[in-house]
Amino acid sequence: MKNSIVSLPLTLDVNGKTYGPYEVPQDMMMIDVLHEYLNLTGTRFGCGQGECGACTVIVDGQDGPQEVRTCITGAHYFKGRKVRTIEGHARRDADGAVVELSPVQQAFVDGYSFQCGYCTPGFVNAATVLVERLKRTPIAEHEVDAAVEAALDPHLCRCTGYVRYFEAVRQVVLQTPGLVRRDHGR
Repeated sequence: MKNSIVSLPLTLDVNGKTYGPYEVPQDMMMIDVLHEYLNLTGTRFGCGQGECGACTVIVDGQDGPQEVRTCITGAHYFKGRKVRTIEGHARRDADGAVVELSPVQQAFVDGYSFQCGYCTPGFVNAATVLVERLKRTPIAEHEVDAAVEAALDPHLCRCTGYVRYFEAVRQVVLQTPGLVRRDHGR
């Protein structure tokens, strides 16, 4: 019996840029395509089981952004979808140099919210999804801590940087106009 790898053409929209078409094995995970085909290595391979969140990207849809684990999701799933990786958050100049970090990235830097940094891309994406969802549906001020905890809880940090991640995201949520309805009298 002969084993053969079946490849299919794949064109991707990642960080607002079209890539492809590439002939990609039908069972190849998106993390491998990001690294090997697109040279986007900021998304990290951690556990390989979708549990740690280091491989998280954002997929934009009609219902808003959602997190997707790329170590367990085949690349062909992303065909026709708009994908954002960690490389897509900062504003860049024409040469590709970073001009300005996103508010979440800047809060992480300001709060030194990481140690080794391996899990940081997943946490940035989780926080970004939270912020963008709150732009659509603001929450009451007393709900902020629970919302931040729920957004970050599925992500693992081996260096135990959770408190700094939490504080940075909390700060962004509280300081970004329109995300929080202020509790008066509570």
